[in-house]
Amino acid sequence: MTATDTGPARSAGPALSAAWRRVRDLLPGRADWQAVRRSPRRDLVAGLTVAVVALPLALAFGVTSGLGAEAGLITAVVAGAVAAVFGGSNLQVSGPTGAMTVVLVPVVAQFGATGVLMVGALAGLILIALALARLGRYVRYLPVPVIEGFTAGIAVVIALQQVPAALGVTGAQGEKVWAVAADAVTRFVVHPRPAAVAVALGVAAVMLLGARWRPGLPFSLLAVAAATLLAELVPVDLVRIGALPQGLPAPSLDFLDLSAVGVLLPAALAVAALAALESLLSATVADGMTVGQRHDPDRELFGQGLANLASPLFGGIPATAAIARTAVNVRAGAASKLAALTHAVALAVIVLAAAPLVGRIPLAALAGVLLATTVRMVEAASLRALARSTRGDALVLVLTFAVTVIWDLVTAVAVGVGVAVVVALRAIARSAKLEQVPLDSGEHTAEERALLAEHIVAYRLDGPLFFAAAHTFLLRLSDVADVRVVILRMSRVSTIDATGAHVLGDAIRRLQGRGITVLLSGIVPGHDQVLDALGVADQLRRDGLVFPDTPAAIAYARNLALAPAGDRYWHQSGEGESVSAAVH
Repeated sequence: MTATDTGPARSAGPALSAAWRRVRDLLPGRADWQAVRRSPRRDLVAGLTVAVVALPLALAFGVTSGLGAEAGLITAVVAGAVAAVFGGSNLQVSGPTGAMTVVLVPVVAQFGATGVLMVGALAGLILIALALARLGRYVRYLPVPVIEGFTAGIAVVIALQQVPAALGVTGAQGEKVWAVAADAVTRFVVHPRPAAVAVALGVAAVMLLGARWRPGLPFSLLAVAAATLLAELVPVDLVRIGALPQGLPAPSLDFLDLSAVGVLLPAALAVAALAALESLLSATVADGMTVGQRHDPDRELFGQGLANLASPLFGGIPATAAIARTAVNVRAGAASKLAALTHAVALAVIVLAAAPLVGRIPLAALAGVLLATTVRMVEAASLRALARSTRGDALVLVLTFAVTVIWDLVTAVAVGVGVAVVVALRAIARSAKLEQVPLDSGEHTAEERALLAEHIVAYRLDGPLFFAAAHTFLLRLSDVADVRVVILRMSRVSTIDATGAHVLGDAIRRLQGRGITVLLSGIVPGHDQVLDALGVADQLRRDGLVFPDTPAAIAYARNLALAPAGDRYWHQSGEGESVSAAVH
């Protein structure tokens, strides 16, 4: 082997080693298993409690996604187990969620069931790439109004999705969820089915009222069981879930279609973005409900990525962490990953042992479960507080909510974040100030002090000088008149960008063009690089008009203003002339 042949191999070695270390950091470690050994009995009880709550939700979200109740159960079992083992939170419970079904409905309509499985696998790969790139930490920067508007919008969309099942209507059509709901209402008026409405509202009422009376009881399961028993005893026309397989299907890669990757990639990006967002928000909420628990955002993305790779193999839909089930897990006393893993195993046992009974559940009962869930999702007090806080927060909240309901979730987050950034930039730009400050006249005579006051003015720049604030600065500084010297105190400029530096240079040239000498003082070391790169301070430095501090600039300005007329001379600078003093 020649020397040139060994170069790439040697350079590839450290890269592969670093990549392996990164993957190893994302895998379960000794601390995870130590947490499992602390209180296994409490974790087992918490897992069984969550399974009871998760069963009707998994069935309902599977039906709502368009792939059926079976897909919901498979997702809860497979994705729930994988995410529990590999995720970055000890408390997180994963599975099908309402937010995810909102994204999947149009995917099912456009690409069918196999398209959804392919989208889930692609989303899993994207999530793993995000984890390897250490991007999990950036979700914490999402503004609260975006999150609250997003959550409230999801709640409305899920409620609209339940309208056909709650009304007992099949075959409702429409491009958007609100159009489908409107079509279902029209069909219901023509052929009303009061039994479905009664079941849906009854289940929702039992869940909401029961949660206030005895929060610890699984009223969702009790209400669904009662509705199923009533439907068996009373001859009413209710659509049921239908037959379910008694066990998990064998893993298969039949859904893979590499030629469709380009077409499905936008949907996969949307699913991955939603999975990352919802999972990390859920983990943050779980941390806030406990003492001493902190999740690893990158490991959480890695676990969710593996879960979404595994779920399609068995016919499951894309999954994410579920805030409601995670909250139940925390309240039940969970302290390790064993609780979430127990939840997945318990659901698998239910699938194996009680599939025929589960298939008899009315769809209207599941619609009632999700209607109650949407009511719980909306924190009215939080929404009111945000709406009253500032106009900017209210605008972001309303826009995110409206776009979520009218268009889709990913667009809503993009619009909400975009508007929030604009509002924040506007607020920061308003914090930038150009303030005239008095000069210390020292021991000068009254005549000299009057001369200084007439011919020298000092301005202090406070805050950021960047593109959003620069033009206001230019207008204010250009209005300066009837002075010989302007001192710009730069020590309090927090940041400056290329636009700010350019506008500063433009203002200096305009003042010089009117015969006004401009002095700069106190330039922060990090800012002179921007000014020098754009040539803003070059001429002033050559003329000796840049000073390390304000007292030095004031002393020079005094000499300039108090010097006899014969000792002053004009020199060319920029676009025009400025006056300087001959110091003898």
